[in-house]
Amino acid sequence: MKHEASISTHIQPHLWEEANRRLTAKMLQEFMYEDMIHPESGEGHWRKLAAGASTYWFQAVPRLFDSYTVKPDSLYKEPETEPIRAVSFLLELQQMLPMSSNTVGHLIKEYQHTLLADCHLLARPVKAEAITEMDYSELEGEMSGHPWITYNKGRIGFNHEDYLQYAPEQKQNVRLHWIAVQSDLAHVQQLEHIHTSSFLEDECGSAKWKEFEHKLEAYELNPADYVFLPVHPWQWENVLITAFAEEIAMRRIVPLGDGEDLYLPQQSVRTFVNQTDKEKYHVKLPMSILNTLVYRGLPGERTRIAPEVTAFIKRIWEKDEFLHTTCGLYLLGEEVSIHVDNPAYESVEGIPYQYKEMLGAIWRESIYKALEPGEQAVTLASLLHRDTFGTSLVSVWMKQSGLSAEEWTAALHQAVLPPLLHYLYQYGTVFSPHGQNTIVVLENGRPKRLIMKDFVDDVNISDQPLPELTSISTRMKTVLRSEPPEGLVQFVFTGLFICHYRYLAELLEEDNLLGETGFWSSVKTVIVDYQKRFPELKERFELFDLLQPELTKLCLNRNRMIDYGYEDSDDRPHASEYGKVHNALADVPVLN
Repeated sequence: MKHEASISTHIQPHLWEEANRRLTAKMLQEFMYEDMIHPESGEGHWRKLAAGASTYWFQAVPRLFDSYTVKPDSLYKEPETEPIRAVSFLLELQQMLPMSSNTVGHLIKEYQHTLLADCHLLARPVKAEAITEMDYSELEGEMSGHPWITYNKGRIGFNHEDYLQYAPEQKQNVRLHWIAVQSDLAHVQQLEHIHTSSFLEDECGSAKWKEFEHKLEAYELNPADYVFLPVHPWQWENVLITAFAEEIAMRRIVPLGDGEDLYLPQQSVRTFVNQTDKEKYHVKLPMSILNTLVYRGLPGERTRIAPEVTAFIKRIWEKDEFLHTTCGLYLLGEEVSIHVDNPAYESVEGIPYQYKEMLGAIWRESIYKALEPGEQAVTLASLLHRDTFGTSLVSVWMKQSGLSAEEWTAALHQAVLPPLLHYLYQYGTVFSPHGQNTIVVLENGRPKRLIMKDFVDDVNISDQPLPELTSISTRMKTVLRSEPPEGLVQFVFTGLFICHYRYLAELLEEDNLLGETGFWSSVKTVIVDYQKRFPELKERFELFDLLQPELTKLCLNRNRMIDYGYEDSDDRPHASEYGKVHNALADVPVLN
């Protein structure tokens, strides 16, 4: 029977029980934060939630920012004869929340996929010390997914064989397919100094390039009339052959064969790091799978503009000594992009967005070219990771550094925050500094500086008439989202503080390394120190106020479960707004 060995290893009773207990605890924790459930308070930190015919008892430790930590080991259910199951909990919640049966059906599928992946990760007995020694691209395969979204490994569209072959935690090298696309179908953009044909030939490899040219010539086609680009094998087989059948039939698109380089998928599933030559570009390819709220395609407008966004962001960086010298910031540029229109779908106004994001590619600078000898690059997400024995990677890096927890955390905030603050305050521009996009450079375990990536989806600008933004082209203003002041602040507040730092603060306190208040005081101290350094930006500090007492609460589970459901719309869903969240930075003291 196919996959019998893998199933017998990874889908075992004790793993399934543990995965369900952890996921149900996460659901309780995050649904409390998003005000979807309101358990009764008991003695100490005990909470009681009646859901359908069941009652859940658990410990929920209050945290700053209106958050809670729900301890999986404390969770039990009445009647006790009923096992704890995430899907059963979801069905019980349907009686309490305005979730349609259509939404619940799709959610069950996403939770089942997530649980299966969690079982694979729980079966991996790799110790934290070994994980911290891993290379950047390999380390990504150890991560367990989005810390806030509960259905964080849904990957709707993958069957089990696809999962084993292409999921990042499987760490399977992939050879990308290559195709030739007639030039009038392909929108190619690149930085000014790059010659596209020679660039693509370098990425493909000269021998393969000649082989591909000969294939076209065998069809009596002129290679000069085509653009070569890679496609993900899953996308080719499951989407592109059918969606572009007309173009393939008329040889406007021609399959060429496998490339020669091996690539390793990263946490986003659609981004690949070259393992054959690590100094070659990282490749981002569209995949029409639904994962963490959206289809993982490449939006056409943003793909076409990626090199221009890179040039804009890097011009700021190159001219600002504080960013490139004082902070040591580096930006992984998206230097070449290709988007291929599908004539049939493009002609339909208001068509679901997934059908306009099916074919294209983005080439991003290699992380390895941005590192000095002795430096190690790790994603911010890795700072939240524990091995299967409960040891955190952060605790290992702290030991390596020889710093106290207070010193190490201060170094982390000093590496991460000033460049993000400077782009926000000085230039009215933000990244999305979540766990995958934000890369911390360590040296001997100590946080040293920041590297940012993924501009095509996540650069936003202020809607205020700031002089620093007057040079942006009309095309850029049309494509990039313009946000009001609080909207811009939310990229740091929710994107970094809520989506990542609140979990890191929790981990450090649980490990008895640093108290939660001390963690956030360290954050506030870096913000205040930055503001003292640039007093001329006082009006901007008030405009983009990170220390205001409360902000709009953005929700990442509520929007799928209640607000958006699984309707196919013409735009990607955005975080739901629901109520307010108290900003602990308004209250914690500044460190001396």
